[in-house]
Amino acid sequence: MTRRLFNPIIAAVLLCAGLLTALPTHAQSTQGNKVILIADSVFLRGSETLIARGNVEASYGETMLTATSITYQSGPDQITIEGPIKITAPDGVQIFASFAELDADLQTGLIESARLVLKEQVNFTADRLRRLEGRRSILTNAAATSCKTCDDGRPPLWQIRARQVIHDQDTKQLYFEGAQFRLMDVPIFYVPRLRLPDPTLNRATGFLIPNIRARSRLGTGVKVPYFIAFGDHRDLTLTPYIAANTRTLEFRYRQAFARGRLSFRGAISDDDISSQSTRAYVFGEGAFDLRNDYKLRFRIQQVSDDAYLADYGYSSADRLNSNITVSRVNRAENTQLMISNFESIRTGEDNQTIPSFITSARKQKRFVPAALGGEALWELEAHSHYRLSDLSTDVNGDGVVDGRDVSRVNADLSWRRNWLLTSGIELGTQASIALDAVETRQDSTITDTSYAEITPAAAVSLRYPWIKRAENGVTHMIEPVVQLGWSGGTLRGGTVPKIANDESTRSEFDEGNLLSLSRFASDDRRERGMALAWGVNWSRLGPDWTTFLTLGQVVRDTVQPDFSASSGLAAKSSDILVAAKFKNQAGLAFSARTLIDGVDGSNKAEARGGWNNDRLGLEASYIWLDADPDEERVADLSEWNLDGSYRMTRHWTGLANWRYDVASDATAEAGFGVEYRNECVKAKFEVSRRFTSSTTVQPATDYSFTVEILGFSTKTIDKSYTRECGQSAG
Repeated sequence: MTRRLFNPIIAAVLLCAGLLTALPTHAQSTQGNKVILIADSVFLRGSETLIARGNVEASYGETMLTATSITYQSGPDQITIEGPIKITAPDGVQIFASFAELDADLQTGLIESARLVLKEQVNFTADRLRRLEGRRSILTNAAATSCKTCDDGRPPLWQIRARQVIHDQDTKQLYFEGAQFRLMDVPIFYVPRLRLPDPTLNRATGFLIPNIRARSRLGTGVKVPYFIAFGDHRDLTLTPYIAANTRTLEFRYRQAFARGRLSFRGAISDDDISSQSTRAYVFGEGAFDLRNDYKLRFRIQQVSDDAYLADYGYSSADRLNSNITVSRVNRAENTQLMISNFESIRTGEDNQTIPSFITSARKQKRFVPAALGGEALWELEAHSHYRLSDLSTDVNGDGVVDGRDVSRVNADLSWRRNWLLTSGIELGTQASIALDAVETRQDSTITDTSYAEITPAAAVSLRYPWIKRAENGVTHMIEPVVQLGWSGGTLRGGTVPKIANDESTRSEFDEGNLLSLSRFASDDRRERGMALAWGVNWSRLGPDWTTFLTLGQVVRDTVQPDFSASSGLAAKSSDILVAAKFKNQAGLAFSARTLIDGVDGSNKAEARGGWNNDRLGLEASYIWLDADPDEERVADLSEWNLDGSYRMTRHWTGLANWRYDVASDATAEAGFGVEYRNECVKAKFEVSRRFTSSTTVQPATDYSFTVEILGFSTKTIDKSYTRECGQSAG
């Protein structure tokens, strides 16, 4: 065996061979790499001919060539390669052939019995392949497919046959002339000219995968999306949707900037199921980096009528939120300015009487006081919410004054510090003082429309963690904790409240605020008096499974009247909080939380779990909420949600989802589907049914069927779906 380094003339010879794989043009100018040639024998014939024979292997940079022999003649500047030939380029392009002739100018070549493989996805076979102008490959009498092709003579599942295929490596496009699409070698349709992107192209203008869809109210229709690429930083997708009872145009626009991005999606419809002549919606969002680490974000959500989103299945949102936010968040600071507009499309909810326009400005700053040590935080917030109604009474009878508008300013200074005692007990202290100023307008039930109060607070806590480490890598920790806290000021409430409760109507009691001095959802309310909180945390950390468990309760000297009945915090002794999390190496994970009343049992519970592995993907959730007029819930709410998929065989996957209203003993939504996928095609059929109805939304059944040809787009490789020769399709 001979191994030699050759001069630039021989380098050009081997580089020519490598470039047959449609390498990018810039690779042709590479001159710094050396050519390494390995062959059973290498010799010169006269002064113009070099011959390498027997197990020839050549490399130039990252391009590899194997052949039976290579002959270079310097007189006619001609290179002859005898196969079997295999060339592999660094961009994933491969070429196989039996014979090749090239010119040494690196521009023109001819390959006989060629097979071109792009990105291990699309295979082209051709009688011959010509290389022109250093950037085009022309295949004659070609066939293209991304399906597995076996040697038993069976045709691929699908293929495109053409008189000629041109691969332009600069534009990364494939041009078919006289193209015939075949399914199991049976001609299905003929296209005189066809253009497709090659698998290395991330973005290309053209049609995307059509979708056949049937909804009980809209009828059967088809969606044909068309993607328009405006350079590499913005694009537009237009999707005509034509069905028996609708004419719809959907759109999506995306644009990227040097310091941000934005996107909009929406639709406009003319249908036969609504009295409105034109129906539409638009959702948009964006994020931008500003100077001094500030960030700008916005969201737009608008719809023409309450039922449009549900009728077409575009979104399950029933309260639309449009906002703009400027913020800066880092380790020492949290600054945020937000302006929001809410629009409800819930049945029975009046946009005139809900807080439609909200303005909020907040700044938090953390620092270390030199004299006290520990950590201190000051916060300043200004908030205002506005209702469109001008009424100062509760005309609609929902328990809320129809036109009440509220503005408030809150200032807070807090400090905390922890000490580790010699016994292993951690002693924690905290103190704070808050100033709240509130102005209420258009509310005849409020006697003091302008109100201000100072609230001092302090607490001391003890933690005693016990840790045990086992030899198998498992760590156990038990941590009892107790806190005694006090908040000054006067209780807000009674028959004539001084401040309306607009923002803290749905406060939650969980492991995150067990040791908080105030558990209200907003600063328009604060807890008062003495409170003792106790809890126990247990955790197990191990390589096989991990779990966390928390128990806790709050005991006060005074009832807090502004907590709702189902919050678990309304009585002097709160409900007992139980929270748990679990996760193991098999992909099983769940979390659960409940509040247990010693008299009535549990009045609030939620659980969420999932099991995800190579075959199964299952997500489930459960929620239970007692009826609570304070939270506008006249009946118990209990619901199951299931969403799963199961890969039954290599190629078949089952899909299912189910939402069940336990309190009503009725299914709210259900759906199932099946997906078939191999290396070259993906087909999905789904059926879903919404059973709920209202004055604006009717029950509906949705059928969807899509077939996607894989290979001509990026990121479609998944070798776990690739069929093997001799096996059935399943």
